[in-house]
Amino acid sequence: MKRAELVMVPTPGHGHYISAVEFARRLIRADDRFSVTILHLRSSLDPHPDIFKKSLLLSDTHLHFIDLPSVDPPPSHLLQKSMEQYIVLFYESFIPHVKDAITHLISNPDSPPLAGLVLDFFCLPMIDVAIDLGLPSYLFLTSGAGFLGLMLYLPTRHTQVGTEFEDSDPDLELPSFVHPVPVRILPAALSNKHGGYAAYVKLAQRFRDVNGIVVNTITELEPYAIESFADDGQIPPVYTVGPVLEIGFVGQAHPGSDGVDRDKIMEWLDAQPEASVVFLCFGSWGSFGEAQLREIALGLEGSGQRFLWALRLRGPDGKLGEAPDRTTLAEILPEGFLDRMGEMGMICGWAPQMEVLAHKSIGGFVSHCRWNSILESFWNGIPMATWPMHAEQQLNALRLVKELGLAVELRLDYRQKRGDVVMAGEIEGALRGVMEAESMVRKKVKEMGEISRRALMDGGSSSISLGRLINDIIINHPHSTNQ
Repeated sequence: MKRAELVMVPTPGHGHYISAVEFARRLIRADDRFSVTILHLRSSLDPHPDIFKKSLLLSDTHLHFIDLPSVDPPPSHLLQKSMEQYIVLFYESFIPHVKDAITHLISNPDSPPLAGLVLDFFCLPMIDVAIDLGLPSYLFLTSGAGFLGLMLYLPTRHTQVGTEFEDSDPDLELPSFVHPVPVRILPAALSNKHGGYAAYVKLAQRFRDVNGIVVNTITELEPYAIESFADDGQIPPVYTVGPVLEIGFVGQAHPGSDGVDRDKIMEWLDAQPEASVVFLCFGSWGSFGEAQLREIALGLEGSGQRFLWALRLRGPDGKLGEAPDRTTLAEILPEGFLDRMGEMGMICGWAPQMEVLAHKSIGGFVSHCRWNSILESFWNGIPMATWPMHAEQQLNALRLVKELGLAVELRLDYRQKRGDVVMAGEIEGALRGVMEAESMVRKKVKEMGEISRRALMDGGSSSISLGRLINDIIINHPHSTNQ
């Protein structure tokens, strides 16, 4: 095989899209026979990838983008019933455009032979395009191996039970987990009777149809789960290639933000003592109501810790805005809080998470436990306090605290839609715990950071797994000459 091209279809959500692009770049660096074309799905749910795409076009000649035609979104009332169902239906509507784009690439004499289609989790229904065109397909999973185990189990459970999960159901015995998993920890969609559960089952039923599953994790981080997949002969090959991180974007302003924001944040951090600041950040979708914001403020004040707090409010249209101005904050937060905190803390809107975690002044991280954030905290040796909010984040928090001992428990089963409010005393205790200088969690996280870096080196577990993936792509290549 002289040259080959992979087509990747990531979803536009920030964590999904950038991880996919970083993986594509790593694949190209590992083997210059490969080029990657990314099919760009436009979505109002997250417009930021448009800006990332433009900057990347200038940086890598083996990486190409094709803008697909826009499609009409599903009816807006479906979004209120189940975001997961809405997203699946939305990306399914791109299938004809995906097929047209790939057909054009196949027929273009100037394009390298196509070696396969790499799909995001929410794009798995596009496997049928690969089947129709005689191409291998691969899943690129931005979550960890524990979540993969849940999705592989789900079709079996659906065949046996056939209905949504209930909190009263007994704990699940999942092969990828050491201990039984309480149902209340599962993604909320699995209890959703208005399309969420059906959407998850629909996606889960396609996991075994791909030629391989590429997971953004490290074998040494999740050995129990990885071994459980090897014991099941019906599971496609699993390739652990993590950590796939946004290292290439460190030092750049986030799309949609003002570069001045980054500079102010980094200047403030530069003035703080080493390992003295706790960083609170809840992802691109994370926001709280006023009652919870007041409890967070009281918890911060009571803990006595320096802090950087990424705080954004939702507007009347439901979209997250930039950081509130001081007048608005003074109205929301406890009376006098801003004056009492003075230079002890900084409140911002967006923050460059990876760059902040790498700063010498950061000593702890209160996180929503999205998998990308977990890997970033390990890479930088920063312990986390768990505050999961959406999707599989509760599942991630459970594993970190109960199985791996790699995080401080703040909450494991937080559900915003249920009206949960975490009180100041609980927050204060977790802040003190995550900032403890000689804790076992801090020691283990620093060790995992060293393991993460070794995994990517020549001879490391993820480097070896990536090499195995490349070899298998070549073998599965419809036009391979096994050269």
